[in-house]
Amino acid sequence: MKRWIRIGLAAAVACSAALAGGCASISEEEYQAALAENQELRERLTTLDQSLDRCEADRTGLEAENAQLSSEVQRLDAALRQARAAAAQPRAAATGDGGFGGIEGATVSRRGESTVVTVAGDVLFASGRDELRAEARRTLDRVADVIRQRYPNNTIRVEGYTDTDPIRRSGWKSNEHLSAYRALAVEQYLVSRGLNNDRIYSAAFGPALPRATKAASRRVEIVVLAD
Repeated sequence: MKRWIRIGLAAAVACSAALAGGCASISEEEYQAALAENQELRERLTTLDQSLDRCEADRTGLEAENAQLSSEVQRLDAALRQARAAAAQPRAAATGDGGFGGIEGATVSRRGESTVVTVAGDVLFASGRDELRAEARRTLDRVADVIRQRYPNNTIRVEGYTDTDPIRRSGWKSNEHLSAYRALAVEQYLVSRGLNNDRIYSAAFGPALPRATKAASRRVEIVVLAD
């Protein structure tokens, strides 16, 4: 646009120069009119130049604002994806293995809204003993890791069970006593691995709630309560 305006202005200036050059047929009145028109064209050109500069500045500002808004949209999209992923985690824990799947020596089940991690007593203890086996610690370490990461605010109940065979030679007064000390041993070990001592307790059930076999009945169940 500036180019065509300047061409028109140049033509007007040339005309004015021609008039000033002495064309005898041009009156003073016509000469002054040409000069006035030339001045008007110059003023219009200046005004248009200023308008164009403002438009350029506005365009630059809008481009910068658009880039900023695009960046903000991308940030919000990323935050929304993270929020959806975080919201999906509790549902996965409630309907699946609760994060305990794949831990050697442990099985996972549901008890209402609570998650139950069952570890066989023969994996944890020697017959008639309440000291943890060395290999049992690896299983409990992984259980403790999951609880710390996924259930730091849940209450944990450690339940001890035995088979129905009466106590004869181990020195325990009853199966209830044996199950109590075994549950306590697991509780204390989990606390040593970083679980909150105020949010964990043990319970003894002895031969109550037996399983299909004696080996399956000897067990410790680590229950993640649905607080």
